Amino acid sequence: QRHLAESGGGSVQAGGSVRLSCVASGFPDGQYCMGWFRQSPGKEREEVASIDSYDSATYSDYVKGRFTISRDNAKTTATLQMASLEPEDTAMYYCAADLHPGGRCYRAAPLFSFKGQGTQVTVSS
Repeated sequence: QRHLAESGGGSVQAGGSVRLSCVASGFPDGQYCMGWFRQSPGKEREEVASIDSYDSATYSDYVKGRFTISRDNAKTTATLQMASLEPEDTAMYYCAADLHPGGRCYRAAPLFSFKGQGTQVTVSS
């Protein structure tokens, strides 16, 4: 059974940093893209970042230069390092994964087939 388990998150002041981790289990080696999206009350789901099995990453314009996504050598854990946080970054953050031959990313994270339970990040001014 395929499963995504997130950890990290919490409350931080503006300008601070938070790290989120996501462990994937039950997925075929090297055959899935991983990413993060976020959602805050009353807003649409928003792509944050994605990374394929070759460690090629993409970022939304909102987070580019502040957030960094990475995967471990086994490609089962995706980490989102968030820095220079702003109150506008407050949201529930979800890990997501998408199966594709070769593990490439072909669509935005909110559309991925598999999603975790989410972890809250709150940034105060």
